[in-house]
Amino acid sequence: MLTSRLPWWRSRATWKLWQSSCFLPSAWERCQLLGRKGINMTAWQGQQVAAQEKHLLEDLEMPLARRETETLFQEQPETGNQYLEDTLLRSYLKTHLPPKVLEEVNQDLERFGNRVLTEIKPLGWECELNPPVFQQYDAWGQRVDRILTCSAWRRIKEIAAEEGLIAEAYERRYAKWSRLHQAAKLYLFSSCSGGFSCPLAMTDGAAKVIESLGTPESLKKAFDHLTTRDPKKFWTSGQWMTERRGGSDVANGTETVARKQPDGSYRLSGFKWFTSAADSDVTLTLARVVDAEGQVKQGSSGLSLFFLKVRNEEGKLNNIQVQRLKDKLGTRQMATAELWLCGAKAELISAEGRGVASISNMLNITRIHNIIGAVASMRRMISLSREYARKRVAFGKLLKDHPLHMQTIARLEVQTRGAFLLLMEISRLLGLAETTMASEEDQLLLRLLVPVAKLYTGKQAAAVAIEAMESFGGQGYMEDTGLPVIVRDTLVLPIWEGTTNILSLDVLRSLTKSQGQVMDVFFSTVQKKIELASSTAKLERAVKQTQDAVSRIAQFMQAAGSTGAVTMELAARDFSYTLARIYAGALLIEHAARPGASSTDISAARRWCHQELCPVARELQNSSYDAEEALADSALVYEGSPAPPSRL
Repeated sequence: MLTSRLPWWRSRATWKLWQSSCFLPSAWERCQLLGRKGINMTAWQGQQVAAQEKHLLEDLEMPLARRETETLFQEQPETGNQYLEDTLLRSYLKTHLPPKVLEEVNQDLERFGNRVLTEIKPLGWECELNPPVFQQYDAWGQRVDRILTCSAWRRIKEIAAEEGLIAEAYERRYAKWSRLHQAAKLYLFSSCSGGFSCPLAMTDGAAKVIESLGTPESLKKAFDHLTTRDPKKFWTSGQWMTERRGGSDVANGTETVARKQPDGSYRLSGFKWFTSAADSDVTLTLARVVDAEGQVKQGSSGLSLFFLKVRNEEGKLNNIQVQRLKDKLGTRQMATAELWLCGAKAELISAEGRGVASISNMLNITRIHNIIGAVASMRRMISLSREYARKRVAFGKLLKDHPLHMQTIARLEVQTRGAFLLLMEISRLLGLAETTMASEEDQLLLRLLVPVAKLYTGKQAAAVAIEAMESFGGQGYMEDTGLPVIVRDTLVLPIWEGTTNILSLDVLRSLTKSQGQVMDVFFSTVQKKIELASSTAKLERAVKQTQDAVSRIAQFMQAAGSTGAVTMELAARDFSYTLARIYAGALLIEHAARPGASSTDISAARRWCHQELCPVARELQNSSYDAEEALADSALVYEGSPAPPSRL
């Protein structure tokens, strides 16, 4: 029989020898020593010292691993039903939904919040621990190209159907408020979904494209599968746009070609470098149609949109070969792959050469989902941070009792509230547009706010997640806490569906396309929202700061109008940030001015407006957009490099 033995330096015999050799004074000796120093020791105090000595003896004999675990033990932050704990979400819905709709939505979201906590969250963590695996060949050398996902991933897909996370938007049982309901559910779902919010985004986008085409008879079955609540019938969609040249420049980067077949279908050939949710059932993709002379048209006007099933009726890949799975920083739970299309059968669903215009509906939806993911990750990190602050003791008191710590988290909370209201505003406008209740002004505002909110909240989410991770100290850096997972998954948000700079230029295009009309709508809408606070004294300063910012951006636009295109391009990023900050500030003021608003609503609005609301005007004063500064930018970046100087 094996017995465990303590090492010599921790054995009882060694301890007795150590004690007898006066390495450590006995309890009686310590009492005498303290007495000689003029400290009066009562009999009770002597007993206390003796008890402490006994505890020390036992502690030294305790297995080392156990002692260290108890020394380092910290309480895990636990959150409850996120719907019930999210005061801002509930107060927003109470303000905007009719009583009957609110009652039903409240019940659904409270029930769903419990399901997220008890069922979806554990499944999401299981997806993180069991990422997809690519099996290229079977045991007998046959090429199979299987992307194997875990059972938790497949179960979350079933739950997504059961909960109607896509269906809710298309059933429209709550008319113009259906998108608000869907956004709220996705917001609760996103940060615990194990990455499944990504295929849902593309599924929603694909359904939107099909609906915008009038749901052609050939696509009706697909639409029904994409929007069903039946887990056995539910399909998810991919989005295969990016090719070997990478990036957002699909007009010049798409090399995939489409050849028309005698039966009217097409065969696609080409390489797709970045295909998210590669295990999806169907996908939308761009390709160039080969004409009778074997030629294709370059540029965006040569791109057409196609729908294809990933597998045929026999369950085999539709003339698709998987080259490899991408090794990503985050979103590892979801399969992203490089694919070869080797004559994949597809259906042309746009007018020939109108692929980019047709895909815009999908991009609009997926960008809104990106905003949902950003706000959800911020809310999740702050919820965990504030719970940890109630349990973690440092320097003699709980973290929540350290004013500097609370100030830091409060600043993150303000950023999250502004982002949340941007999300809800966009969802509200989308609901109006989809039920033909949107005015021309609403549609212009939606077109502007989607890229603005996407680019801004993506950057916000990355900053908030990293700052919140720091609030946990070293524990925030530990993989098994789950915190690094949230941070990694958040870092994709500024990149996916258009980087910050690309979307900033998209914002400028919306101005040009509307001939400036969209800015008139922006200004008038902001003014209407802040006017609601005219009788609220505590919001007076926030209102003035917002009005000043509006005046400054109007002055900037007048000044920039007399300069060249380079000025506006250089200003595009700061201009977009300005729009986001001003509009979010107006939304926070509007929410704080409503009847029944809380003191925290007012505090959030005031704090938001304390920041620089118009960075584009400040940078214009600093001459940051001058041609000389652009040349200086290049010189700073490439100093010491053999790269040739930039040309403007």
